[in-house]
Formats: sequence, C-alpha cells, structure tokens
Amino acid sequence: MWLLRRLATEVDARPEGFELNLAETARALGVGMRGGKNSPFVRSIERSCRFGAARFAGRDTLAVRRKLPPLTLQQVERLPERLRREHAAFVEAANQPPPLEQLRSRAQRLALSLLELGETPDDAERQLHRWRFHPALAHEAVRWAQAERAAVSGAG
Repeated sequence: MWLLRRLATEVDARPEGFELNLAETARALGVGMRGGKNSPFVRSIERSCRFGAARFAGRDTLAVRRKLPPLTLQQVERLPERLRREHAAFVEAANQPPPLEQLRSRAQRLALSLLELGETPDDAERQLHRWRFHPALAHEAVRWAQAERAAVSGAG
C-alpha cells in the first residue's frame, strides 16, 4: 500500500509520467533492494501487478492505478469479521452523495476547464449534464465560470 500511495502521489504531481529512482524509493519505504528479483521492493511491485493495481506497459514503464477497485465478494468473505464490518461501513460511506458544496465546487472547476478548452457555455452545460450534474447546478456552474473568466481577463 505504501508503494501504491507513493506512486499515486507522484502520478498526481506529474501525470505526464516520471522516472522513478528504484533504490531511493525502496529506502523511502523502508525496504531494501538487496536480493535482486527476490528483494522486498521488487516483490511489492510484482504483487501490485498481480492484484491489478499496476501493470507493466513496456520494458521500463509501469502503469499504476490512481484508484483501486473495490474488493470482490470473495475477498470480503476471506476478511475477519471485524474487517468485514469496517469494509461494509467504508463502502456505505463511499456510496453517499458528496455534500452540495463539494458538488458545486467540482462542477465549477469542470465548467471553467471546459470553457478554457474552447467549449461554448451551452456545450459545457450539456457536458456537465452528461457527467450527471443536476441541471440547475450545471447551469449555475457555467455562469460562475463565465464570470470568473471575465474577471480574470478584465484584470489582466
């Protein structure tokens, strides 16, 4: 998990890709590179691939998921009872809709991005609808994004 978190952080910071210093990363995670193919670090990478969290996309390229899929029913059934309850609570919480302010902020950021990419306000609003934002929220977000762009262009 530490390896995946570290890689996800790097991907977030540099989505175009990055070169990973293996020895430095292994040391930062508290595992060594000794033992070649049997080193704890190499085994961590192999396990990440085996469980679908990463895959080799070339001889020297590792593609890493930024979000992990949920556990399968079979995986959940193998958990101790306490962890099953915690997992069920986690899944239930994750399935709750985000608070309105969080949705509003996300819709505004997306609307602003769409306008900056050259979409018309109507097209941006339709895209927000396709992304399942409520029509009123999509309309409000696009109007906010238009005002934000006008304020920035007027200030510059």
